[in-house]
Amino acid sequence: MKGKRKDSELLVIVKAKDLGNYVFTVTDKSPKKFRFSLISRMQNLALSAVENLYRANMVYVKDKTAADKIELRKKYQREAYVDLKMLGYIALMAKEQGGILAKQYEQISIQSTEVIRLLLSWSRSDQNRYGG
Repeated sequence: MKGKRKDSELLVIVKAKDLGNYVFTVTDKSPKKFRFSLISRMQNLALSAVENLYRANMVYVKDKTAADKIELRKKYQREAYVDLKMLGYIALMAKEQGGILAKQYEQISIQSTEVIRLLLSWSRSDQNRYGG
């Protein structure tokens, strides 16, 4: 079911999960000396991004007057954004150190950029809807 969108799930979450699956797949055979540093960090950031996207999506905002809920949702969206940016940076470092292949880094970069694009679209949509 990879890449298929469930009706109840935002596309940004589906794409982030695909990115996480890819990160786990390509890092499975990474050199041992990187497994407890760069590789585990990449895996944790991929999981954290999905977690923060889920958290943001679970914050129900009834209307523009729910300022605390809007802020909480934005907070989780920002945290997901930082997770994705850090994942890209650490993947670059892993490539430069020989922990992952250049083509694997390129794919992580492409996928994380797509997730960031979708996340920013979602965030702008919220801003237009609720103000801010």
